[in-house]
Amino acid sequence: MTFYAMGDIHGQLALLQGAHALIAEDRARHGMAEDTPIVHLGDLVDRGPDSCGVVDHLVQGHAAGAPWVTIKGNHDRMMERFLTDARLDDPGLRADLDWLHDKLGGSETLASYGVDVSPERSVAEIHADAQAKVPQSHTDFLRNLPLTWGAGHGWGAALCVHAGVRAGVPLVQQTEEDLVWIRKGFLDSDADFGALIVHGHTPVERATHYGNHLNLDSGAAFGGPLSVAVIAPGREVWLLDPEQGRVRLEPVDGTQT
Repeated sequence: MTFYAMGDIHGQLALLQGAHALIAEDRARHGMAEDTPIVHLGDLVDRGPDSCGVVDHLVQGHAAGAPWVTIKGNHDRMMERFLTDARLDDPGLRADLDWLHDKLGGSETLASYGVDVSPERSVAEIHADAQAKVPQSHTDFLRNLPLTWGAGHGWGAALCVHAGVRAGVPLVQQTEEDLVWIRKGFLDSDADFGALIVHGHTPVERATHYGNHLNLDSGAAFGGPLSVAVIAPGREVWLLDPEQGRVRLEPVDGTQT
């Protein structure tokens, strides 16, 4: 199965809408079926200016029956856990960090929902405000996001996840912690995972095909583009360019460090 996938969105609604427009143009140009899957690789929220708009756009598209798949990222999980209980720090975080820390972008996300995140407010006050202002449909959407999505069989197989997988562990036995957080033990592995792992999570200057995995996080959170790819059986990959259309992405030698 051929499908589309895009990297971490991080509250960049305009980039998300532009990515969907690129896909619509490519679908028409190449005669792709209207139900060709479009996979969003997680980290919908944080750091960017309109996480609320991003989540709402995706909620509405899914509800309307768009052929979309949205994977849960670590930032999406952090938001969901905060909304459930502000004391639930994500186990993947360092002990000195929480979702509202400047490094993570939770405050920007809540501000996009109209939550007052002034420094003088307590976490309890911010949490109560967030529960009142974040729509239940958004909370439910984040809570129910899948961790993986797969296509194809054998050499043509691809598995979409947010962060990656652990080498040496069967794909069906991967843990949630690794699927949303892993770097070491995945990026530095030259193993054949049994499928092309399509992921984001770790920003790179340009979307890169490493042969065994494809990293589509090109740093939209930090001013970079939101990369969109077409993935076909046989691990063939093309990036969508606004001016050139499909640009073949050849595998590079070596592992990602």
